[in-house]
Amino acid sequence: MKDYNAKQIEKKWQKFWEDNKIFYTDLKDFSKPKYYILDMFPYPSAAGLHVGHMEGYTATDVVARMKRMQGFNVLHPMGYDSFGLPAEQYAIKTGNHPGTFTKQNIEIFRKQLKNAGFSYDWDKEISTCDESYYKWTQWIFKQLYLDGYAKYVDMPVNWCEELGTVLANDEIIDGKSERGGFPVVRKNMKQWIITIPAYAERLLEGLKELDWPEGSIETQRNWIGKSFGANVDFAVDGTNEKFTVFTTRCDTLFGATYCVLAPEHALVEKITSPEQKQAVEEYKAKCAAKSELERTELSKEKTGVFVGAYAINPVNGVKIPIYISDYVLTSYGTGAIMAVPAHDERDYAFAQKFGLDIIQVLEGGDISKEAFVGDGKHINSGFLDGLNKQDAIDAMAKWLEEHNCGHKTVTYKLRDWVFARQRYWGEPVPVVHMNDGSTYVLKDEELPLVLPEMEDYKSKGGRPPLDNATEWKNVSVNGKEGVRETATMPGSAASSWYFLRYIDPHNDKEFASYDLLKHWLPVDFYFGGAEHLVGHLLYSRFWNNYLFDKGLVPVKEPFKKLKHPGMVLGPDGRKMSKSWGNVINPDSVIDEFGADSLRLCILFMGPIDVAKPWSADGASSARKFIERVYRIFGDKVTEEKTPELDKVYNETVKKVTEDFESMYFNTAISQIMILVNAIYKLGKVNKEYAEGLIKLLSPITPHMAEEIWEELGHKESIAYATWPVCDETKLVQEQTQVPVQVNGKLRGVIVAKTGATQEEVLEIAKQDAEISKHLEGTIKKIIYVPGRIFNIIM
Repeated sequence: MKDYNAKQIEKKWQKFWEDNKIFYTDLKDFSKPKYYILDMFPYPSAAGLHVGHMEGYTATDVVARMKRMQGFNVLHPMGYDSFGLPAEQYAIKTGNHPGTFTKQNIEIFRKQLKNAGFSYDWDKEISTCDESYYKWTQWIFKQLYLDGYAKYVDMPVNWCEELGTVLANDEIIDGKSERGGFPVVRKNMKQWIITIPAYAERLLEGLKELDWPEGSIETQRNWIGKSFGANVDFAVDGTNEKFTVFTTRCDTLFGATYCVLAPEHALVEKITSPEQKQAVEEYKAKCAAKSELERTELSKEKTGVFVGAYAINPVNGVKIPIYISDYVLTSYGTGAIMAVPAHDERDYAFAQKFGLDIIQVLEGGDISKEAFVGDGKHINSGFLDGLNKQDAIDAMAKWLEEHNCGHKTVTYKLRDWVFARQRYWGEPVPVVHMNDGSTYVLKDEELPLVLPEMEDYKSKGGRPPLDNATEWKNVSVNGKEGVRETATMPGSAASSWYFLRYIDPHNDKEFASYDLLKHWLPVDFYFGGAEHLVGHLLYSRFWNNYLFDKGLVPVKEPFKKLKHPGMVLGPDGRKMSKSWGNVINPDSVIDEFGADSLRLCILFMGPIDVAKPWSADGASSARKFIERVYRIFGDKVTEEKTPELDKVYNETVKKVTEDFESMYFNTAISQIMILVNAIYKLGKVNKEYAEGLIKLLSPITPHMAEEIWEELGHKESIAYATWPVCDETKLVQEQTQVPVQVNGKLRGVIVAKTGATQEEVLEIAKQDAEISKHLEGTIKKIIYVPGRIFNIIM
């Protein structure tokens, strides 16, 4: 057999797959069971793909290839999340159009993916910046607006001056932008929001249906943050004003000694006394320079300002001071809290700093030293004295309702999704703000609203770049003048529904055919980073639930099964980074060792869901193993039976199938190596087992498998060959050793057929010369535990 030439063989089969559209999926073929396996699509950056990307893509490719061989109609698509900030920043720095830059990067990504031998159906490829795609992103936004879920409001937002845009909370790390590490501040702006909290309960309930890692479910559950409690109304002394606080512990109301409003709360300006006005304004300015994370940091020093007004505690009529403090946010709850310093560490620290009353209402602890945060009987609480926690909560809630100053309620931490970015490279919002104050939403036939060509992409003074596109933004509708919305949608808009478009990517009449969606949804297996749990994965579930309610998709939950990859670290054990010079380019690995070696190496490094460092030695070893397998088909394949391999072959079929299904690739590969070693030890393998071996390897090393499959005389691609099936009868040992005792002492070991009866074992034992010496007399009893013991009592 000729030497294994990886470059030649891999190019040959990649061309064959592309020319013959081997992985084309007939979406209308309902005759087979379907299997929809999906990668989180990449952003096409200039850096290209590194081996970390390749890990996830190889994992899903292995499963997709196995499923095809098992008779499934497999949908395994790829696309590009191509709108967003990086391309825009590049355009600003270089003077190039972000679309040109993005298109070039997509071509690089596509080439890399094809060189790695991934079995994507390239006819289903999508790019979110294509007009034919974002037409439907705009259309879905339009439906959300018409149904009241998309709103244009004045609200505090996370503003990044350097990037010139608003950022979502999940785009901020430690008070700085995730991209670039620039400072982020809070400021009020007119914004588009999506009221995702309206679906909070639905999103919580839907988690029960999902086959996701428990930690991932818990992360979403905590982000949604359901709380049971009560709204309590506080009147402002001497005014007709009042405000509402939400509390999970209304039973501690007798211990509320002050209230705190968010600095941005609408009531602050109305109730601030003239004497406190300057101090309040100065403090509000300081708060605006802090991010939400900075403001809510538990360990930071407590700050605040008295507004010069008092609230009336509704349960006892006591006047209590009203403060503003940065740790209270308008976006959390009602933007106001009642403070019970005796039983809350943060309130305790605040009360001590400002010399405020601390009244104990729960028995226990020593509040002269610290807040008591445990539970105890109620004291100093009037009609609640002596009650336990739940009884007191119920009694107080009843009292509040009877006195018309509060009621039981449920609240969620989940907040409105800020849905506008002050940047150019994104989907235009299909709305015109008319000069008469009305809003015009573009008709379906006016979509897509296409981005105008511009030379300057820089945001100026907090205004979006599209503000400079005067001819584009100034329009006349039905004889009336108006201005287009100049903010664009966030990157998370397009990624919230892309999995639907893959099912019908060329449909220009609707975002996807309902009949096709009914057949293909939900996604059977979704693979991608856990960092997207409180962004993309939550938003996608929301959009899908909304579209389900509209009767536009057939399932509530889009992703049936989810798994996260572990990070592939640099050879030095650190996260791959250009600054550390430890980024591994898959192109160089493929060039030196071949794509199959890269695929085999990356899956053999360790469990797919844990972090592990890259090893160049691993790629070299993978190449040697591939060559070792290749040599088997030179002189070791025989037409004669090889029963010596029955057990190890069928064990390998069983384990590899189960491990691929569960994504335990490293242990599957180990088992394949055991089979290969057994073949070399025996010196031969029958053709059936040889073909079975190459089928098992084909999802991991598809190029080599195709080459061997052809050399074995097959005309069709191995991609659709029948997957091997384990013969369970071959897993049972035909004979087993049985230790024989006489009166509890070991007298010999005999060989009997597996599953032999007590009588059969006894007869064999009597034939053994050593054992038979001890069997003189009458046998009183036999203790027989198959596979473990055979004890003859004389």
